[in-house]
Amino acid sequence: MVLRKDATTAVGRKVLRRSVQEAGTKLQAEKARASRIEHELAPEATQAQQNTGSVEFLRALWDERHFLFRCAVGGALVGVLLAFAIPKQYDAVAVLMPPDSQSANGMALMAALTARTGGALGAVAGDVLGIKGSGALFVGILHSRTVEDRLIKRFELKRIYSVRLDEDARKRLGDNTSVSEDRKSGIITITVTDRDPKRAAALAQAYVEELDHAVADLSTSSAHRERVFLEERLQAVKQDLDQASRDFSQFASKNGAIDIKEQGRAMLEAAATLQGQLIATEAELKGLEEIYTPNNVRVRSVRARLSELKVQLEKLGGKAGGEGNGTGESATSGDSSYPSIRKLPILGVKYADLYRRAKIQETMYETLTQQYELAKVQEVKETPSVRVLDAAQVPERKSFPPRTAIIMLCGLAALAAAIGWVVLRVQWQASSESSGKILTDEIFDSVNARMPWSPPNGSRLQAATHRIWKKIVHRDHTEGPAE
Repeated sequence: MVLRKDATTAVGRKVLRRSVQEAGTKLQAEKARASRIEHELAPEATQAQQNTGSVEFLRALWDERHFLFRCAVGGALVGVLLAFAIPKQYDAVAVLMPPDSQSANGMALMAALTARTGGALGAVAGDVLGIKGSGALFVGILHSRTVEDRLIKRFELKRIYSVRLDEDARKRLGDNTSVSEDRKSGIITITVTDRDPKRAAALAQAYVEELDHAVADLSTSSAHRERVFLEERLQAVKQDLDQASRDFSQFASKNGAIDIKEQGRAMLEAAATLQGQLIATEAELKGLEEIYTPNNVRVRSVRARLSELKVQLEKLGGKAGGEGNGTGESATSGDSSYPSIRKLPILGVKYADLYRRAKIQETMYETLTQQYELAKVQEVKETPSVRVLDAAQVPERKSFPPRTAIIMLCGLAALAAAIGWVVLRVQWQASSESSGKILTDEIFDSVNARMPWSPPNGSRLQAATHRIWKKIVHRDHTEGPAE
């Protein structure tokens, strides 16, 4: 009996265990089926919720259409005020042709620029020594401190930009200036922005002029060095020529030596004429003395004429024994304005020396002048030329601000902000009593309780502000009916 009971119990346990396993398997299958059904229905539910939320948002926007319209109009009005409050700006453009000079001249010029200006042009020197030409050189010169300082001083940009330091003025000028080079054509474009259209055009044209001056001043070509040497030499020869001419003119004026050769020939002819007249007069006097007494009028007249001829001949020939070295005040005889025949050889040596010096200096000056002009022409050929394709003109239309775009952007920004506000308000109202909403309400209530319009809450500061608020409100109410 006992064995039969134990066997029955074991069989029952097996059956029970099997039943539990079958029930667990069925439960898992049902859970899997339910989960699968839930996954299949979840997208449809989510889509339905999204559609419902979208419809609610669209309805809220439609209900607040007047508010959205007012916000868009208000934003557009703010854009109008902002667009007309921003000062106008004008762009003046000057276009330069690519330079024709060779790269060697450009490199030599860049070396001089690097040595004199330094700083910003040092980086450009590397490009010029590489594969770039004079176009990059011109761009570097236009951005150099030397050119900018000249423009600042020329147009008084420190006063116009309302700055005190030269560095600030250079920064403002650099921000308002754009220099670009077309890599294919090599054309250089200079764009200057300014509030005054005339000043913008003048600045753009001044950039071209200063570029031309800088290229001419800083050129280091062989023709330039030759021209500088000839110019210095020409100045020295000009001074020597002036001194030689001055010495020659003073000597000639002091001694009456106009032309020694012609002057000697004329004086010899005059002396011969006087000598002949003297001999004829003496013969006439002897004939008259044989006929008339010494007191006769004719005799005395011929004798006086003979004395005058002797005096003239003595002045013309000079006194025997010499009169010094033939220069200075002793070079002339008596009251005569011209040197005597005896002094012409002595004066001729000094005269010839001074005349030769003056002619040598004059010849040197003429030769150097011709070479100087040729060197100037050659320098112009070797110096990179600045050729203007389009000169800067006074702009007729403003380049900034884009008023239409500003007005539209402000209107769209205000409309977007209003739509965002409406959407956030709908979401806030539709949300349940979450912890974030509760916290926000508590913060708002706490801050609002400390405002002047709230009743006193025990704080002395809030009570004082509340009394001031009541007085202001009371005064407004009393003044309102009176008006």
